[in-house]
Amino acid sequence: MQINLRSTDALLVIDVQNDFCPGGALAVAGGDEIVPVVNALAERFEHVLLTQDWHPARHISFASEHAGRKPFETITVEYGAQTLWPDHCLQHSRGAELHVALDVPRAELVLRKGFHRGIDSYSAFLENDHRMPTGLAGYLRERGIARLFVCGLAYDYCVRFSAIDGMELGFECIVVEDACRAVNLPGSVEQTNADFAKVGVKRMMSAEILD
Repeated sequence: MQINLRSTDALLVIDVQNDFCPGGALAVAGGDEIVPVVNALAERFEHVLLTQDWHPARHISFASEHAGRKPFETITVEYGAQTLWPDHCLQHSRGAELHVALDVPRAELVLRKGFHRGIDSYSAFLENDHRMPTGLAGYLRERGIARLFVCGLAYDYCVRFSAIDGMELGFECIVVEDACRAVNLPGSVEQTNADFAKVGVKRMMSAEILD
């Protein structure tokens, strides 16, 4: 099924950064493989938005901040469950930079998230307490954006939370599966797919736009 793009559509590109690609501190398998697909998609959209993980040193999500804990363990913090990660996407570091091959010159916004030391931020819309907004929803509404095509890294974390929050905030969200890669912790992809089905997030392939 081919998708007819509208002037009220936007491509939302999540965290295509060096640290999430091979060789990075929190590398997602095949993370760099999506870059050509994202570039091709970006050429088709009037509106393109990027997010950038942007952590300060000693961020709460870093396993190194919790004595005796290892990356990928889960702890409970004030705002709920928190997966612990290797130190990654440190502000002003090469790892936090957007992937060098990402070529989206018409991108109109780069939204930085995760910059509060005491709270993580998977979603492009809300911090992980599910209350504190990033401001993205207001930006989209003021520009008349109604439908988001979401892609990037990683499918089962930041893409997942962004698409679900977008739906709950009144935007139609469609995830472009072949323009994503997953961290793929035990059960994380299965849970993501179930959550998408529950809230009505659609999934599609880039060929439905590009072909």
